[in-house]
Amino acid sequence: MNRLFRLGPVLRARKAQEDAARGAVIQSRAEIREAQALVKRRQMELVGSEAPSEGTARAMVAALVARQSLAAGLFGAQRMVTDAEEVEREKMAALTDAAKRRRAVEMMSERHAATVRAHDLRVDQAGIDELAVTAKARQAAGNVADPNRSEA
Repeated sequence: MNRLFRLGPVLRARKAQEDAARGAVIQSRAEIREAQALVKRRQMELVGSEAPSEGTARAMVAALVARQSLAAGLFGAQRMVTDAEEVEREKMAALTDAAKRRRAVEMMSERHAATVRAHDLRVDQAGIDELAVTAKARQAAGNVADPNRSEA
């Protein structure tokens, strides 16, 4: 019986794929945190820039346009968070798939190891049985060869 699991390199490759997918998930979570921090900064900027209640018309229009620009920046940052969360879901799906593929090969490895152990136990048992039969045959042959020998 072949004791070597021939899919060992495949198992190592699947583990590496899973590790890479895990790294991609970690990276996407970091991108989500960065985008959320940007949203908070943009919200603070928008809250900090209140429209003037007095001044020239030109100043008031400029302030309103600036607030509108800040609001557009906030919307863009929120969109970045949404996009980053979607990427994270895709990366999680890839990680789940990689883990399933690794586990499938791992289960084959475990079954192979169990088969090898069962084979070894059968071989050992056959050897023990052979020794027992041989010992019994020798004992029987010894009793037949020496009829004057008394049993104690």
